[in-house]
Amino acid sequence: MQFVVIQEIKLPSFKGQSPQLNLRRYFADLIAIISNHFRLCPTARHLAVYLLDLFMDRYDVTVQQLHMVSLSCLLLASKFEEREDRVPKLETLNSLGCMSSMNLVMTKQTLLHMELFLLESFQWNLYLPTAAHFIEYYLSIAVHKGDLHDGWPLSCLEKTKLYMAKYADYFLEVSLQDHVFLCFAPSLVAAACVAASRFILHVSPTWAPRLQQLTGYSWENLVPCAEKLLNAHDSDVKEANKQKCQQLGQQPQQQSQKVFHSSSQAAQYLHRSGMQYSQQATQPALAANHRPASYVARITNLQLSNGHLQGSSQVITALLDPKSNLTNRAYQVGMRYSCAPCFDR
Repeated sequence: MQFVVIQEIKLPSFKGQSPQLNLRRYFADLIAIISNHFRLCPTARHLAVYLLDLFMDRYDVTVQQLHMVSLSCLLLASKFEEREDRVPKLETLNSLGCMSSMNLVMTKQTLLHMELFLLESFQWNLYLPTAAHFIEYYLSIAVHKGDLHDGWPLSCLEKTKLYMAKYADYFLEVSLQDHVFLCFAPSLVAAACVAASRFILHVSPTWAPRLQQLTGYSWENLVPCAEKLLNAHDSDVKEANKQKCQQLGQQPQQQSQKVFHSSSQAAQYLHRSGMQYSQQATQPALAANHRPASYVARITNLQLSNGHLQGSSQVITALLDPKSNLTNRAYQVGMRYSCAPCFDR
């Protein structure tokens, strides 16, 4: 891990100067959709988006070329992070419905030229740490038997770890969708994902001394990033409640489900160094569109069935259908989680 930290220091700076930065969310979601379809590991997906960010920050190309660049970044990242048998095959990629929707067909020669161009642009260095490279290391001690839940001892350590992993993965995906998180070091983003997860799950202390020692970040270091993550979560929950009310034909104010913390509450707690939680009945929920956009409909929902964590399933949109239209479809790039309202005491 020390080597990864050293490599992180050498990461090129992101200037956010691309004239097509407004399209960045769209292409990040496209990478996520195809990555989920091929069940690639999170590090491959995050590396692919980071490669795209670096490319867009340096070059101004057409939208059609950006489609090619995005897919090439994903293939390069999967070759670097995945086993050889897990790397998507060109023939399979070309057969996806989204390729015909984009009127895009990649040949081996075209792909080879693009990959060589990208490798030269990155000086043949793909060892670029992202938040996904740090998260598993941090999650190893993210929950400890000495932690408290709403001031009470944890009733089930293993269940708490499962919740923690699900929420950390959710916040990790949130950080992938907004270029503002590129202003923070990847290790800090990963640490903030853990801190935000502990905050949402009412695990205290929110930032234990062991976590500060492992990550090298104090709570004060994490506040700016964690606040953005929690505000995104707040928006997701509100949007989910709104959509649920619409489906049930209810008015939003009639919805009984409560949001964990409002933005104002989150801000109030975030800026307290020794955060503790009030004992109130709240239910966790993750949901759609943490930032409303025409390109994305994120669906993440936490529910518990019979006290056991259900398996998660990938949500692949109709984008993969040959009849889909890339320009006006809403993409679901999140994972549909089946995990939990809080813990049993």
